[in-house]
Amino acid sequence: MNGISIFVLVITGMIFLGVSVLLVYALVRYRGREGDLTEPAQVFGSVQIELSWTIIPILILVVLFLTTARVLFSVQDAQKPTSALDVIVVGHQFWWEFRYPQYNVVTANELHVPVSRTPMDHPTFMKLTSADVIHSFWVPQLAGKTDLLPNRVNEMWIDPRNPGLYVGQCAQFCGSEHAKMLLRVYADTPEQFQQWIANQQKMQSEIATPGSSEGASANHGDAGNVVHAGTKDVSMSPPDASGDAGAMSYVNSQEISARVGQYVFEHQACISCHTVAGTVATGRYGPDLTHMMSRATIAAGAAPNTEEELLAWVTDPSQIKPGSLMPAMHLTDRQNQQITAYLLTLK
Repeated sequence: MNGISIFVLVITGMIFLGVSVLLVYALVRYRGREGDLTEPAQVFGSVQIELSWTIIPILILVVLFLTTARVLFSVQDAQKPTSALDVIVVGHQFWWEFRYPQYNVVTANELHVPVSRTPMDHPTFMKLTSADVIHSFWVPQLAGKTDLLPNRVNEMWIDPRNPGLYVGQCAQFCGSEHAKMLLRVYADTPEQFQQWIANQQKMQSEIATPGSSEGASANHGDAGNVVHAGTKDVSMSPPDASGDAGAMSYVNSQEISARVGQYVFEHQACISCHTVAGTVATGRYGPDLTHMMSRATIAAGAAPNTEEELLAWVTDPSQIKPGSLMPAMHLTDRQNQQITAYLLTLK
């Protein structure tokens, strides 16, 4: 694409230079001179000149068209190398779902791809569709926008060469929170990408036990530490909702900890919309939360992923993202804090 840009610039530059030279020559050669009162020779048409200004522009346009078409076809019909990464992108109101079928990984709003060290080394081939209305995937630094349509699959590919963060958003009006349907693409080195994939493939039980200091710290230092309202020790995992005495103690518990928060989370409507791998939460309507704390933002980039913002989001999503389809559950402040303590362990 850079080559064709330079080629077009050279052609148009030559046209500009040629026209400028002819214009200057005509102004100087045929300027009015002092004492010259004769009328210039009148020319009423010239077949040669008319053919020149008709044929030459046509030839230039044909050359530009063929060159551009060749590059466009080479991009659209690019051969998919065996080392390519496959990603399925699903647009939702108002967030992004990213599936990695080669690795059995599902995440949301933040896309991780490997950079290429050589041409066509690790390109990312994406299949895009929508779960509801028309959306548009647009990361200006990586590629042009491609629409996501219900009941249709569009395709595009990207091949970043420089590691870093590339920011984009939905480029097609899709509802009240269209402007806050942001997305982030992280171009990782191959080693960083494989490390990220390995972490995303883990279930929470493989990372840390809910309520442990390791699990509670997450990616936010002390922000995720478990706070206990009392010193009573409880089991390391939430009890079943089978009516035993332990379950009732969790329902009425004032303790703010990940294990109590997991029990509250799993006994609310949260699990109808969200998935946490390895738990009873298997909802697909909202983003997958299995490794939620590995993301830098929440609400599709509308807020940083901090303890304070997360608590505000759990309490009332509309205060961060008005028009969000995630409802306020109208839980008690204590329950919101307990759920937040649990979410902070999902790293």
